[in-house]
Amino acid sequence: MTELETLKKALNSASKILKKYYGKVNYSLKGRADLLTKADIESQAAVIKIIKKNFPSHSIFAEESKKKETEGKFIWVIDPLDGTTNYAHTFPIAGISIALLKNGKVILGGILDPFRNETFIGIKGKGAYLNNKKIKVSKVPKLSQALLATGFGYDRAQKAKFYCGIYEDFLKVSHDIRRIGAASIDMAWLAIGRADGYWEFNLSPWDVAAGKIIVEEAGGEVLDFSGKKWGPMENWGKETLATNGKFSKQMLKIIKKRIKESRI
Repeated sequence: MTELETLKKALNSASKILKKYYGKVNYSLKGRADLLTKADIESQAAVIKIIKKNFPSHSIFAEESKKKETEGKFIWVIDPLDGTTNYAHTFPIAGISIALLKNGKVILGGILDPFRNETFIGIKGKGAYLNNKKIKVSKVPKLSQALLATGFGYDRAQKAKFYCGIYEDFLKVSHDIRRIGAASIDMAWLAIGRADGYWEFNLSPWDVAAGKIIVEEAGGEVLDFSGKKWGPMENWGKETLATNGKFSKQMLKIIKKRIKESRI
């Protein structure tokens, strides 16, 4: 079984588990607003089992694993249920996110939305796809014409004023903003043009690794808030800006201004 076939099988296996438990599970708390369900645990176990069966020597960096492997030529980065708060409250937006890194670079990524039966795939050098049909980011040329997306980190209670300040700034200059609660879906939808720009603070690598390659292979760009491409995998998601590539500088200017003001 190839890496791509393994990815698709793992996504589909996890999807069946999420559908099985939807509306039927309670949750525990890892933090004040960081939820965990039985679906997270079983989904991750199914994904890892499939990967290890086909690639036993590959490393695993998964959200719900106590041991997160960061060494090795090949690393699978897994979020078995992105959007757990939505899922636990039966708000039907969530996804499974799986990426494969080779020597620190993403070469393959997949995001599956079980509620819409949509599978987004990004393959290094070969494009991005939704259900096997090639996709591209939007052609919206200006921030003033853009539909944006965002999310708020688990520190949102402590930084509510800061986050909402940036939200207010973008609300004044864009068509509108959506906040759907699943970073992987935000990035997948940007890759197909349902949103034109996306920003978020304090995500983790498993939230964004698959989205990164899908957005980039769809013609968009993924940067940190200094305007640089991401460095080591362990830092991915701490500062996330994804756009169709047309107005990244405008968005960065607004974000940087708020960051600077928050440090004064």
